[in-house]
Amino acid sequence: MGKEECKTMLDALNKVTACYRHLVIALGSTSDSQNLREELKRTRKKAQELAVANRTKLTSLLKDKSISKEDRAEYERLWVLFSSSMELLEVDMKRSLEIGQDFPLKVPTRHLIQTGMTGSTTTVAARAMSVQNMKYEADSNIDTADLRDLQTEISQVSQMMEEMEMKVQVAPWAVEAKQEAGAELKSNMSVGNSSVGVISICEEEPKEEEGGGSRDAGFASICAVLVFLVIVLVALVLGYLVINMS
Repeated sequence: MGKEECKTMLDALNKVTACYRHLVIALGSTSDSQNLREELKRTRKKAQELAVANRTKLTSLLKDKSISKEDRAEYERLWVLFSSSMELLEVDMKRSLEIGQDFPLKVPTRHLIQTGMTGSTTTVAARAMSVQNMKYEADSNIDTADLRDLQTEISQVSQMMEEMEMKVQVAPWAVEAKQEAGAELKSNMSVGNSSVGVISICEEEPKEEEGGGSRDAGFASICAVLVFLVIVLVALVLGYLVINMS
C-alpha cells in the first residue's frame, strides 16, 4: 500500500511541475498577463506542497529498518525520481524569476516577445490545480510583489533539497531502473498518447518490406533499360530507311 501511495503522490508532483514548466515558457511572450503570473504563483505553491508531502512520506519509509530489501530498492528508485523532479522545479523557478524581472507588467521596460504562442494558459493551470475553472484574485501589482515571494521560495526549495541529501543517503548511480531505456515508447499505451511513440512505430514499418521494395526497384530499372533500347533501335531503323529513300 505504501508503494502505491508514493507513486500516486509522485505522479501528482510530476504533473504539477510539468504544468509549471509549460507556464514558464509563456513568460515574456505575447501570452504573458496578470492571470499568467497568478497561475504561476498558485501552481508553484501547489508543487511545493506536494514536494513536502512526498519528502515526508519517502523519508519515513526509507528510515524504516524493518522494510524488505525489495521494498527499499523501490523506495530508493522513487526517491531518485522525486529528487529529479525537485531539481527541475528549482530550475524553472529560477528561470521564472529572471524572466519576471526582465519583463515587469506594471511598468514595462521592453516589448513582449512574439514567440508564436497564442491563447490563454488557463487550461494548463486548471489541470495543475485539479479544478475545472480558474478563479483569479490577484492584485494589479502581482508581478512585483510575487517576485519577492519567489526569491524566498527558491531559497526554501534549495534548502529542502540540501536537507533531503543529509537525511537520506541514496546514490542515484546505485539505483537500478525497472525497465530498459525507451521501453515506454514500445508499449501500446505510449503509442496512443505520445507522438514520439507513433513516429518510432512508423519508422519501423518500412523495414519489414525492405526486401520487397528493393526487388521492385530492380525490376523497374530493368524495364526502363529495355524501353530505352527499344527507342534507340527504332530510331536507328527509321534513320536507315530515310537515308536509303533519299
